[in-house]
Amino acid sequence: MVKKAMSQSQVALLKARLALHPAAVSPTGLVPAGVLVPLFFKEDAAHLLFTQRTENVKDHRGQISFPGGVRDAADPHLLATALRETQEEIGLNRNLVQVLGSLPPIATLTGYFINSFVGLIPYPYEFRPNSREVQRLLLLPLAGFYAPERWSTGAYRYQGQTTRVCCWRANHEVIWGATARIVLNLLAVLDQHPVPGDKDATCLD
Repeated sequence: MVKKAMSQSQVALLKARLALHPAAVSPTGLVPAGVLVPLFFKEDAAHLLFTQRTENVKDHRGQISFPGGVRDAADPHLLATALRETQEEIGLNRNLVQVLGSLPPIATLTGYFINSFVGLIPYPYEFRPNSREVQRLLLLPLAGFYAPERWSTGAYRYQGQTTRVCCWRANHEVIWGATARIVLNLLAVLDQHPVPGDKDATCLD
């Protein structure tokens, strides 16, 4: 099913499954943020684009994430935030993104309420990462996230609170926390959620 859904001729099917929902209202005390989940095809295989954050950013330093950030007053909505931040962070023209839909919002212990939007992006493309915010780009095959053995869960403590986090590991790369949950939400849409007993992608950050 996934191979069929993720072929370029079947992007419409994925778009239907990812219906673009209005951004959820942020709970009190959480900062609204928007991120783009950039999807592209390389040699007919679906890939995701990630960034590794530098040590110069305010939060989540050095972590692997999707491009995005906090909503500006000038942003009409969080989708606009995600597209603007993506252009600022990696130099991708926002007008070239085909938005396929949105995923469930995620609240984080670090105080953010993240709305994520899946977008089909051009590839190859001359990305221009912002060196202040982005240490490097990672272009990873979507199929590499299907295998359950690459996923694990564990306790995470932040400012006196302890919760459970999901973590993906492969080839010395580690993706965890909110970014891992966004990937799991995408996999759940594709009926490929890899964590036993967590088919609804409810792994907490």
